[in-house]
Amino acid sequence: MTPPYADTTDARQAIIDACLKLTAEGINQGTSGNVSVRAGEAMLITPSGVPYEDMTPDMIQRVPLSGEPTPQGNLRPSSEWRFHQALYNAKPDMHAVVHAHPVNCTALAQNRRAIPAVHYMVAAFGGHDVPLAGYALFGGTELARNVTAAMADRHACLMANHGATVVGESLPKALWRMGELEALAQGYILSLSIGTPHLLDRLQIEEALAAFADYGHRD
Repeated sequence: MTPPYADTTDARQAIIDACLKLTAEGINQGTSGNVSVRAGEAMLITPSGVPYEDMTPDMIQRVPLSGEPTPQGNLRPSSEWRFHQALYNAKPDMHAVVHAHPVNCTALAQNRRAIPAVHYMVAAFGGHDVPLAGYALFGGTELARNVTAAMADRHACLMANHGATVVGESLPKALWRMGELEALAQGYILSLSIGTPHLLDRLQIEEALAAFADYGHRD
């Protein structure tokens, strides 16, 4: 299944499968993360407070890309629908958003650290670092503004005292980025524990960015 996505049972199941993959890989836990895909003038997003293993396609919520959602059934969309919606509007070439609380990303976010150019994989996220979005209460418009601003020219950000968010040209690409981001965060933390990481310079990251034009996950 490749973009553009439509509101189908297959697309809804793909969201559930993505959530289960995040849990299986240790990237998320409980119901703390959320996943969405763009579907025309709307998005499909996980419901609030439902364990991933209990989700069924009919529980996935449809939210317009402008305005407030209308909950379907007895469920509501994820409380973080606002920054998903904002990212789709800001990034028309992106078709999936994945938000999670991976341990290493969250540890850096709790210390309010961005990830600098400690590894060429920083380029997988669109620039010379992985930025940190400023803190705001979960689910609110301020957080949506902060995340969208931090990711203006990036494919990922850490979120102060919260977690991490990535976007993708497809759902598999977004999942790939989230896994790579957690590995990058883990490596950065380990390098801090044994000394001062050596940063790549701007030219080296520019070279990596150019190389990434033909690198990475293929759908």
